[in-house]
Amino acid sequence: MKTIEVDEDLYRYIASNTRHIGESASDILRRLLQLEQMVAQVEAQTAPLAEPSTTPAEVQIGQRIEQMLQSDVLAEQESAIDRFMHILSVLYQDNPSAFAQANDIKGRKRIYFADDEAALLASGNTTKPKAIAGSPYWVITNTNTGRKRNIVAQLMAAMGYSHSVIERVCHSI
Repeated sequence: MKTIEVDEDLYRYIASNTRHIGESASDILRRLLQLEQMVAQVEAQTAPLAEPSTTPAEVQIGQRIEQMLQSDVLAEQESAIDRFMHILSVLYQDNPSAFAQANDIKGRKRIYFADDEAALLASGNTTKPKAIAGSPYWVITNTNTGRKRNIVAQLMAAMGYSHSVIERVCHSI
């Protein structure tokens, strides 16, 4: 990481565009400058023409997550639980078959995901299960924010998301 000096007015502008607590100046600037989109466009323009190596369905995977990160929808959520639930819903919509790996994510004494509320209630006291919108899955919500981030990170890694995307999503909880 490099350090740069900026004028006070620029610093205030960057800080005023923070969407959530803990968002780094680099993340804010990337979003404001639409840097990732520009890099992708430049790469697409300079890439040699070749046979596509992915199917159209594979290209779509990850698109909903990117849209979610670029929109204000997470910042509009009132609590970490709401952001957690929204992220899980988008992950399911993005790739339902890979989301099935959620059943493998467990704590020492608790299961985190199940197909029904009863299984989660049986796994521990005060699990506060909630249905993941648009999916057949339930998740426990009575965990601290750090654990929620860990659950999302494990799930996204199992689903094949890149480390940088996982990091961005986890910081938005």
